[in-house]
Amino acid sequence: QVYLVESGGGSVQAGGSLRLSCTASGGTYGTNCMGWFRQAPGSEREGVATINYGSTGTYYADSVKGRFSISQDTGKNTIHLQMNSLNPEDTAVYYCAAGRGRYCVPGVFRLAHFNFWGQGAQVTVSS
Repeated sequence: QVYLVESGGGSVQAGGSLRLSCTASGGTYGTNCMGWFRQAPGSEREGVATINYGSTGTYYADSVKGRFSISQDTGKNTIHLQMNSLNPEDTAVYYCAAGRGRYCVPGVFRLAHFNFWGQGAQVTVSS
């Protein structure tokens, strides 16, 4: 079992920045892909960015390329999502996810690939 706890959500004006963090505990052995998803009210959960945990490879949804950056600190079992140039369309609950048994697939953000999920962190961007 892997437990994921997100932090760093909040409210910001359009054009601003926020940084989300996700710390894993309970056993990260075998975790190959971690990532961030988001869900806005009335919408389906969608992938934002993924990273091959303990390895190289980062992947982004087209909507956030050039604005968001995912990184990892394996010594602290933590991944981060740096979000810049935020706009109101980025408003959502952001979820951290971890998957075992496979590395991230470039450009593919399939919920079924992830075994563990965090509780979510609210990000609100006002115009």
